[in-house]
Amino acid sequence: MDAVIFDLDGVLIDSEQVWDEVRQAFAAAHGGTWTPTATRDMQGMSTPEWGAYLVSDVGVQLTAAETSAGVVAEMEKAYAAHLPVIPGAVDAVRAVVARFPVAIASSAPAVLIKVFLEVTGLPVPVAVSSESCAAGKPSPDVYLAAAAQLGVSPASCYAVEDSTNGLKAALAAGMTVLAVPNPHFPPAADVLAQVRVLSSIVDLPDALA
Repeated sequence: MDAVIFDLDGVLIDSEQVWDEVRQAFAAAHGGTWTPTATRDMQGMSTPEWGAYLVSDVGVQLTAAETSAGVVAEMEKAYAAHLPVIPGAVDAVRAVVARFPVAIASSAPAVLIKVFLEVTGLPVPVAVSSESCAAGKPSPDVYLAAAAQLGVSPASCYAVEDSTNGLKAALAAGMTVLAVPNPHFPPAADVLAQVRVLSSIVDLPDALA
């Protein structure tokens, strides 16, 4: 294996709940009505995709661009107050960096990936947001782009994911997938059955050994 590619939300930062709270509050403030499936539907979507979803399916009374910009601005405020890094995640990534080239392939917008890397100081040379790709997860686009920027074959990469759509994306890219299931939004059992499951990100360095 030549490289390790990490998802961000739910794998390195405990942010899925933050995203959910911010989106729900923003939707309520702008005429939207939250639906029972909205949270899971948007997991893995790129910024343009979930901005459009909040307008079309949740009923936010703004344009998709205004919606995504407003939500991201609120996320920046939330991260400025507290960046919810998962315990042990930074040390785990540093241990992996000592042995492999690494990248981040995330549905988070580039500005929030940058905040994470600046706060943690992690030496990750490649970070790709799906907002720069044709489609978000479960499309494999962001993983394929990260592998291309690392200069390695997708088949020679490990991918570390937590959500159903993220796992599907990494599998579709042809990578060897390790799951650290999100405890707040557990991935589908049939998808977990296709990957190796870890109980914690702390276990990753030993799993790669």
